[in-house]
Amino acid sequence: MEHNTAKHFVLQLGSLVSLYLSLTFLLVLLFGAINIIFPDAADYVWEVESAQSQIRIGIAMVIVFFPTYLLITRIVNQARRKEQNGAYLGLTKWLIYLSLLVGGLVLLIDLVVVIMTFLEGEISERFILKAFAVLIVIGVAFYYYLKDAKGYWLTHEKTSKMFGAGALLAALVSLTIGFSNIDTPEKVREVKIDNQMVNDLQDMQWRIDEYYRKNDALPENLEALFGTFPVPLAPENKPPYRYEATNETEYKLCATFTHDSTESRMSIARPLVEKNYIWDYQKGEWCFEREVTTEISPVR
Repeated sequence: MEHNTAKHFVLQLGSLVSLYLSLTFLLVLLFGAINIIFPDAADYVWEVESAQSQIRIGIAMVIVFFPTYLLITRIVNQARRKEQNGAYLGLTKWLIYLSLLVGGLVLLIDLVVVIMTFLEGEISERFILKAFAVLIVIGVAFYYYLKDAKGYWLTHEKTSKMFGAGALLAALVSLTIGFSNIDTPEKVREVKIDNQMVNDLQDMQWRIDEYYRKNDALPENLEALFGTFPVPLAPENKPPYRYEATNETEYKLCATFTHDSTESRMSIARPLVEKNYIWDYQKGEWCFEREVTTEISPVR
């Protein structure tokens, strides 16, 4: 009997841990989706990509932990209906009340965070939707365990199953919203490759400036620029990087991109005024016009 009590206690604990993780990252997912669906003019490019990252980790965690929570909770409730051991029921009730305490604290903390972001200038639509999401997600869980503490679900198994089905449907809807607001894995990879090519060209620009300071002339080609070191190759069998001197101090650096920089939320392009530091590009072969400088380049 003690062995069963310990086993069921661990299952109840696992159920609650899965619940905490599911709720936390469900809110992370919803907050990220809200940030993208309702863009704020004050957001920077990296903030939008951060929202996409939030959605991705939210999707991954919910997919793993929410079904785990439903499965373990089902096993726990079945065991509680059969188990008559007072010690076991007492321990699980302690955990249930603990979950109510944690749920209440999470609700209050999340509301504080939402209100803080509103006071720091977040648009009202975001504030309302995030507050609503917190109230619904945490409130539903709080209601469930408040009823569970009174033993309601032990005597209403059919209602418990319906509640679980409703929660699963809500999770699926949230996942659908999340998937619809992130780039496909293929596009994410392509964007990373585009960004890597920009990094390579930035490194070439820095090397050309160094070469000019030492030789008072532009290199004839990339082989002359890199000397004994291999010239970087464009990834994924893309056309080779191209360098062309247009006069004594000006040149072009060219690469073939898969996406426009404006399409990419991950783009590292910066809207700087100085020509040498603008890295916006368009799909296909794109050339960046540059002029050598004797100052230390900040692009590296």
